Amino acid sequence: MRAQSEAKPFTHRCRVYYEDTDAGGIVYYVNYLKFMERARTERLRELGFAQSQLVDDDLLFVVHSVEARYLSPARLDDELQVSAEVVELKRASLRFRQQVRRASDDALLCEGHVWVACVRAENLKPRAIPEALRGAFGGSGLSPAGE
Repeated sequence: MRAQSEAKPFTHRCRVYYEDTDAGGIVYYVNYLKFMERARTERLRELGFAQSQLVDDDLLFVVHSVEARYLSPARLDDELQVSAEVVELKRASLRFRQQVRRASDDALLCEGHVWVACVRAENLKPRAIPEALRGAFGGSGLSPAGE
């Protein structure tokens, strides 16, 4: 399934703290991935699925791979808007398109794609994404355009 372009991506707001920056006062590159992780987690929560509940249901989402482009630095005290949009939904995996923007001027700071696999918590073996989750993600703008 591929996403329709009209769907507005979920956005999570966060602030840059001192611990997020390097010696130059700029957000350390790996912390953008942390901001993206938080946005994906909050997206799940908004859809009615807490990570703790999923683990109890023998389900984990694990990052398979990441592609990121860093365009402009975020700095201490910047407020960020981090989007999390599902653009591909397969039987046991999803692909998110994510952006990190500075809230004050909407400048695009970092963008990327994150591939996430659905696995059993017990043994980390792949498992199908449960129908309830598929339906929740499907209701966020995905159309059945082939896998």
